[in-house]
Amino acid sequence: MQSQSAPDSDRPVAAVHPVDEVLPPSRLAVLGLQHVFIMYAGAVAVPFIVGNALKLDAATIALLVNADLLVAGIATIIQAVGISTLFGVRLPVVAGATFTVVSPMITIAAKHGLPTVYGAMLVSGVFGLLIAKPFSKLIRFFPPVVAGTVIMIIGLSLIGPGAGMIAGHDTQAADYAQVSHIALAFGVVALLVLATRFLHGFLGQIAPLLALVAGTLASIPMGLLHLDGVKAASWFGVASPFHFGAPRFDAAAIISMCIVLLVTYTESTADMLAVAEMTDRRLSDADIARGLATDGLSAVLGGFMNSFPDTAYAENVGLVQMTRVRSRWVVAVAGAMLLVMGLVPKVGAFVAAVPEPVVGGAALVMFAMVTAVGVQTLRKVDFSGNHNLLVVAVSLGVGLLPAVATDRFGNEIFFRNFPDWAQTVFGSPITLTVILAFALNLLFNHIGPATPPAAIAAQRTAADGESAVGPDPDPDGTGVTAA
Repeated sequence: MQSQSAPDSDRPVAAVHPVDEVLPPSRLAVLGLQHVFIMYAGAVAVPFIVGNALKLDAATIALLVNADLLVAGIATIIQAVGISTLFGVRLPVVAGATFTVVSPMITIAAKHGLPTVYGAMLVSGVFGLLIAKPFSKLIRFFPPVVAGTVIMIIGLSLIGPGAGMIAGHDTQAADYAQVSHIALAFGVVALLVLATRFLHGFLGQIAPLLALVAGTLASIPMGLLHLDGVKAASWFGVASPFHFGAPRFDAAAIISMCIVLLVTYTESTADMLAVAEMTDRRLSDADIARGLATDGLSAVLGGFMNSFPDTAYAENVGLVQMTRVRSRWVVAVAGAMLLVMGLVPKVGAFVAAVPEPVVGGAALVMFAMVTAVGVQTLRKVDFSGNHNLLVVAVSLGVGLLPAVATDRFGNEIFFRNFPDWAQTVFGSPITLTVILAFALNLLFNHIGPATPPAAIAAQRTAADGESAVGPDPDPDGTGVTAA
């Protein structure tokens, strides 16, 4: 007797992973805008810092901002949507200009000019495309004890810049830490918390955006909202490729920019691991390689379009955790908005008008959310009968030094007497922590004999008064499995 196949209506439909879920257009637009508001201040800070340091005029700095937003939009869309098997991690990852590039760009431009900067950036981008696949193979050395530590440092190292947005960037300025500015930021934090607690569904998901809008409205009578830049901005504008002249190539500049790209890769790897942790999506070597290749591509585009290399933005990582909206298509919409802002300066100027204390209050929560995800990741690690606690302690202790030892403007000064290349590498708390956690995990858990799983099981039995049932194949969360 032949069996009859079930009708199509009775067949189970494969569940769509939350990362791949396509939300209604209205929700996509609002949630995408929320991502843009959260990352905008950090994204435009890089061209402002570089432009002012090089004493460029306002029109040229505006050109750098537009180019920055344009490339960030392209990179964000690629990260979310992907291009074949070549580019894009296909996670809700927002790309933006990396702060690691600021010091090398200023140094190179002061000595050789901006054409040399962009020539070095082009070469570093090609270098990044070539090493993306080999670099991704290191992911097996990022078990929870390493990943959790690095994710924590991402959030902790950004608390200082968050405080600068709220209180001011010069600790010796007369208007530093004004009570009204701090109160405004704390009000944004309070509104964000209350909206998250008492609003449900979609309104609860856009709590950060609601807090930003309320904070902006509250800033109007305080005289903090200035729309002069919106009136002065043009409706359309994009710089031609190689605006500052044909690229020039200098060996020292190229080496410096390649180091910047390696630093960017370590930061992006940590951020991608954090997003994967939040979204319950396991990353393969190929996924990481596509994400890193997109960072390399952003450097190539930056070299052509007078922009900057991009990395994954931690504040948006925190936003994913807080709102629990895991759809990568939300980020794709945010990328499209950044692209439009790069082509329409007036739109970008309007978003830029949001006062820093308002953005800083919301960003502070996002940064701390990233730290909390790191703590959550470290919960998977067994700290009994091994040296994992020392790995975390040394990595965090030394890694935080560049973040806490800063000058009046918040610039790292702990390694200021080291060579330029060493300042580039060690001046980033994230990079320094990655190097330390990676090396210490190798030293204690991969080189030489590891702590026998049976010994750890015996220690657990003695401590808990319970019998251990079989050896744990990965007892300490280090990636070292029992034979």
